[in-house]
Amino acid sequence: MQALRYELLSPSGAEYAASLKLLPSTVNRRRSRDAGEDFPKAVCNVVVARSNWLRIYEIVEESAPVQLGQGRGNWSRMRRDTEAVEGEVEMDTQGEGFVNMGAVKSASAMNPTSATTFRFYFIREYRLHGNVTGIEAVKIVSTAEDNLDRLVVSFKDAKVALLEWSIPVHDLITVSIHTYERAPQMASLDPVAFKGVLRVDPNSRCAALLLPRDALAVLPFYQSQADLDLMDLDQSLGKEIPYSPSFIIDFPDDVDIRVRNIVDFAFLPGFNNPTVALLFQTQQTWTGRLKEYKDTCHLFIFTLDLVTRKYPIITAVENLPHDCFSILPCSSSLGGTVILSCNALIYVDQASRKTALPVNGWAARVSDMPMQALRTEEEERDLNLEGACAAFVDERTFFVIALDGMIYPVEIVMDGKIVTRLSMGAAMSQTTIPVFVKSISIGISGNGERAQGDLLFLGSTVGPSVLLKTTRTEEEVPKDVKQDGTSPAAVADFPQAIDIDDEDDIYADVIKETQTVPSHLSNGHLSNVETRTIIHLSLCDSLFAYGSINDMAFALTRNGDRPAAELVAATGYGKLGGFTLFQRNLPTRTKRKLHVVGGARGVWSLPVRQPLNFSGSSTERTRGSASEIFDTIIVSTDANPSPGLTRFALRTSRNDVAITTRRTETTIGAASFFQRTAILHVTTDLVRVLEPDCSERQCIKDMDGVVKRPKIRYCCISDPFVLIIREDDSLGLFVGDAERGRIRRKDMTPMGEKVSRYSAGCFFSDQSGIFELHTNPKSTASDNKQKGATASLESAVDAQRGTQWLILCRPQGVIEIWTLPKLSIVYSTSIIKDLPSVLSDSFDPPAVSLPEDPPRKPQELDVDQLQFAPIGGASPQPHLIVLLRCGQMAIYQGVAIEKPEWPESPPRNTTLQVNFVRMASRSFEPRQNETTEKSSLISEQKRIFRNLVTFTTSPTPESTLSGVFVTGDQPSWIVCTDKEGLRIHSCGYQVVNSFTTCSVWDSKGDFLMHTDEGPCLLEWMPDMNLGTKMPSRSVPQPRTYTNVTFDATTGLVVAASSIHNLFTLFDEDGNKLWEPDAPNVNYPQSEMSTLELFPSDFSCVMDGYEFQPNEFVNGLECIQLETQSTESGMKDFIAVGTTVNRGEDLAVKGATYVFDIVEVVPDPEKAQTRCFKLRMLCKDDAKGPVTALCGMNGYLVSSMGQKIFVRALDLDERLVGVAFLDVGIYVTSLRSIKNLLLVGDAVKSVWFVAFQEDPFKLVVIAKDIQPLCVATSDFLFASSGLFYIVLSDEEGIVRLLEYDPLDPESRNGQYLLRRTEFHGQMESHATALVARRLPGDEGLVPEARLLSGAADGSMYALTPVDSEEAAKRLQLLQGQLSRNMQHVAGLNPRAFRIVRNESVSRPLSKGILDGNLLAAFEELPIPRQNEITRPIGTERLTVLKDWMSLSGPW
Repeated sequence: MQALRYELLSPSGAEYAASLKLLPSTVNRRRSRDAGEDFPKAVCNVVVARSNWLRIYEIVEESAPVQLGQGRGNWSRMRRDTEAVEGEVEMDTQGEGFVNMGAVKSASAMNPTSATTFRFYFIREYRLHGNVTGIEAVKIVSTAEDNLDRLVVSFKDAKVALLEWSIPVHDLITVSIHTYERAPQMASLDPVAFKGVLRVDPNSRCAALLLPRDALAVLPFYQSQADLDLMDLDQSLGKEIPYSPSFIIDFPDDVDIRVRNIVDFAFLPGFNNPTVALLFQTQQTWTGRLKEYKDTCHLFIFTLDLVTRKYPIITAVENLPHDCFSILPCSSSLGGTVILSCNALIYVDQASRKTALPVNGWAARVSDMPMQALRTEEEERDLNLEGACAAFVDERTFFVIALDGMIYPVEIVMDGKIVTRLSMGAAMSQTTIPVFVKSISIGISGNGERAQGDLLFLGSTVGPSVLLKTTRTEEEVPKDVKQDGTSPAAVADFPQAIDIDDEDDIYADVIKETQTVPSHLSNGHLSNVETRTIIHLSLCDSLFAYGSINDMAFALTRNGDRPAAELVAATGYGKLGGFTLFQRNLPTRTKRKLHVVGGARGVWSLPVRQPLNFSGSSTERTRGSASEIFDTIIVSTDANPSPGLTRFALRTSRNDVAITTRRTETTIGAASFFQRTAILHVTTDLVRVLEPDCSERQCIKDMDGVVKRPKIRYCCISDPFVLIIREDDSLGLFVGDAERGRIRRKDMTPMGEKVSRYSAGCFFSDQSGIFELHTNPKSTASDNKQKGATASLESAVDAQRGTQWLILCRPQGVIEIWTLPKLSIVYSTSIIKDLPSVLSDSFDPPAVSLPEDPPRKPQELDVDQLQFAPIGGASPQPHLIVLLRCGQMAIYQGVAIEKPEWPESPPRNTTLQVNFVRMASRSFEPRQNETTEKSSLISEQKRIFRNLVTFTTSPTPESTLSGVFVTGDQPSWIVCTDKEGLRIHSCGYQVVNSFTTCSVWDSKGDFLMHTDEGPCLLEWMPDMNLGTKMPSRSVPQPRTYTNVTFDATTGLVVAASSIHNLFTLFDEDGNKLWEPDAPNVNYPQSEMSTLELFPSDFSCVMDGYEFQPNEFVNGLECIQLETQSTESGMKDFIAVGTTVNRGEDLAVKGATYVFDIVEVVPDPEKAQTRCFKLRMLCKDDAKGPVTALCGMNGYLVSSMGQKIFVRALDLDERLVGVAFLDVGIYVTSLRSIKNLLLVGDAVKSVWFVAFQEDPFKLVVIAKDIQPLCVATSDFLFASSGLFYIVLSDEEGIVRLLEYDPLDPESRNGQYLLRRTEFHGQMESHATALVARRLPGDEGLVPEARLLSGAADGSMYALTPVDSEEAAKRLQLLQGQLSRNMQHVAGLNPRAFRIVRNESVSRPLSKGILDGNLLAAFEELPIPRQNEITRPIGTERLTVLKDWMSLSGPW
């Protein structure tokens, strides 16, 4: 038996980031084709990475939205990550309401803000076969030509890759990869203790990667022709190979023997050669050894001579505090570096002078380094800079962001050219919990002037990452205001938090410098005023993230009236903590049933103007505001009774629907027409125009003279055009005359013969400005007239709709784009059947698609559905969705190109400056070939159609989302947000026959669909995040939750939170052993836990329980125990295992708690129908920590140190021990199935134990004899009865162990056999086992699926592959993909998953299939899929079917 491990959720958060000009749009600063608009403009790209994921964003400068009629109190109700408020909103003095004063105030006003803001827009994301340890931007020789930067990425296994953006393929490509994994320094790598650091020289002369054992790998880059001449290289070769040979610096041998234990290093700007500042600690120490070793850190600054390989030390600074952890280089004009320590900020200049600012009272106690004198107001400052980060916002001002998110401005005060002191201001505001801060230069502003400020990007791994803007302005102050050196360095006029949830902006001033300037004459006297430069900080945008997964459990919730399984994950940390709720389908709730409407074959909701007669005149019925347009008519059609039934329904005064008109025909399509004054209705044999009251205005029968044409099978309506496709694949095109209110057939002579065949087609209205015509510069003047002819299409439609285009697909797989209203082909491609990665114009004339004799039979690679639609949020982009008959769907995004490459003799002289890049793929069940015999009436009525329906919805009044819905037996939503990639979410229904958006009931977020349960009106569940791979909902709570469980009896969730509490020691008499002796010295902190009881919707906290101030929870489980209080004799209880911390001098203790959830009478003052409370039944103190819990056959199994106990609940008031067992050193996990128990240990791996009741006894069946630190242990079993024991350790390595007594190596079953070792890239401490039954599987034993939540926020599923044939196919396919694909950054996926094991001759790599690698097969073009599957003797459809049967959340 093998298992498949694949990714359900990608890592959340940003651990590394780099800002650079990667895409051409950042060079020409044009995001769209609309040159008349000043905004939006692309500023730069930001590349963020965490674990094995890399994401590319574009920062775009936009005009700030003016929030009229909204005060600050309304901002808190805005959705997260949807609105960025720029500037202060305040009431004007004239009383005209709330206005954005930032748009009108001058730069010298009290609260100046900018009229522009900056936003993130998603570009691409990549799954890498390696863990990223750093990313930086670099310039090479080719940068002088294209002005684009390159990307340097380092990986955990000592690899460095150079990447660049390829304009033709709109993708990242690998320039080179440099590996140092075979270096001698990597032989003894401890992956837990060591972390690689990547740095790049400010002038891009080299990149450096920190290696173990005090070494540095240096990769030099060529910068100019002089560098190439020095190496005797040709310029063309320098473009292909932009680097010189790399080398490794061994610090003790090459620099100084004292250089050991590197803490941090950085390149310094302003030097002729690359210069490195190196922070290291020759003699390591800690707080318990400060009497022996103190001030053990040193700072060396040395030069890298890349030619002679000499490294002279130019500055040496010794005796720095032992807790220094980071280097912040200063600008070249200032010189020197700033060193961050836990208790002080230290500035070191080039002359080795040190200026230290203590931030608490511990600095002078842990270091003998002289500190600067503190003012009176600074003596009470008590900050902890451990984990803080800093960035310069000016030459002499930098911001320090503490671990709690507080922002402190620090100014470097100078006397001449000498730094005299560091001045720290009060906290400006509070933001996210950062792991890094990057300063991003804005460059040229929108009006062409130099921007007075920069951007700060604060990346977080536990919550959202935010983008802040700093702006420098001049402010006038009265002369009598004291501005001496004792004034604070920062003034927070509005000290408030950067609340990521409420999207409040921040506003704070950093005083830079003060000068006196003469003012105008007042009453004949000259009055002087003083001006000061201040720095304003404001919030621009944020990237959503939920952080690490601490624990998770399945819960039962309700989406409206429908019960649904929900995965509750405790995520985040500190004030960014809370819960993230995941569901496998995009959750919807039913608002009303509409059985009278029907619509099994189609349903349409139309906004048609309904006139009302009043006093002889006609007026229009309006609902809501004038700008809002709501639907008024619902058109539905059914196949039963034959030949079909069409209904027209209106909303009644009783808020219901009533059928106004019925027609015995099948409707193919319907839409509002003539500016919403009529209805365009298409049936199987005619096209008609209907009045708003559904009476007939015009009817055109689809006839060829007197001969009846084949039935119409498809239509597309876009006012004023109508497209129909018949069953014989012939085409019909109609156009409307708005003045006459009638339609007519349109001349299709430019498209070729009338008998030409088309398999699919649609209209598209481009509002993004990407679709722009380009004329061949070599064409003659007469040829240019064609471009002028198409210019009139702007006048054919209104300005809001944009330009209209006709997209057609011929049976042989040729896609053509035609202009409207005058038909001329401007785009053609004939390789759509292959589903390539990029579609470009082939410059072919209109293809020939004449009817064939005998008729052409449908093939599996024929295009079944074609849709062109805008997909996205605030700025939707055009996407082309192609669905083949074989079930494969590809989604392409339209990307603007600068200059198309014209062939020598093109058959046409106009083209679209657009390429289509494939962004996503999905495989569905293939469409069955239709038989030649006439289908029966019943089979025709049961036929399920798969259609692509575009929609635009507004889940909230502030947001709008455009996407595509896929109907059929695998209904899916295709959506995309501005900051996340394309997502395909499954629908919660088995079958959806028809779909449409519906605003008949005055809601822009409603959908009307006919499902397997009938027609219904529904909406998305509120506050859903569609950007995650599984739809999610965040429940923010201002604390960390470490454990969570679900009580199935009451349907409630119990969670354990962790908060920090002051800790002190007491003697036997209860006296404190130590008390703070200074105002800036405080007590240490320890963890304290509480239990909280939540309803399934997390609307409130129903009850809680607080533990002792020094007690925290290790384990929380819902366990079924024997009791006499129920008829069945069993009941669910909440069991808790805790640790009591008593300081470093005393051994820790623990306790086991048992709680019951009881129902109580609700408070009449609160609107609660039912109320529950936690009642503690018993508490059992232990001599050691209770680290793990589980239930087994009605008994409670708990651990205490190296023992496990089996206890029974006696009389619901005490625990009685019945069995115990001495196991390893420290139990980390307990898992049970029936009477079988898995015991995971921190040193002794895992024990396989059985429990017997007569007599009570724990029996060791088998154990793993190889030492291993087990983080989680679980059972994984298949429907055949085979099972594995799954282990994961602190390095993220997943191991499969087997119990096989028949194997000689097991010593008659005494030893567990290690079958597979698989590197899972990130440690996991949260698992959930869920049963999985395949369709049609009636077996008694369901299949198991193990879900694992990792520390980086990712989630993986481990599924057994019970079919031996499927396992072999996927194993061979994995090898083919590993060898024959170009992987991102040139990484080796097989080497990434291999685990080093000294006890075996060959790696145990077989047994677990890499789902991340196998998922790439679905993204390949079809010819490439055939090439890969042909050598392994199988077909691509068979492999795709195997993949579809195994993938999915649960």
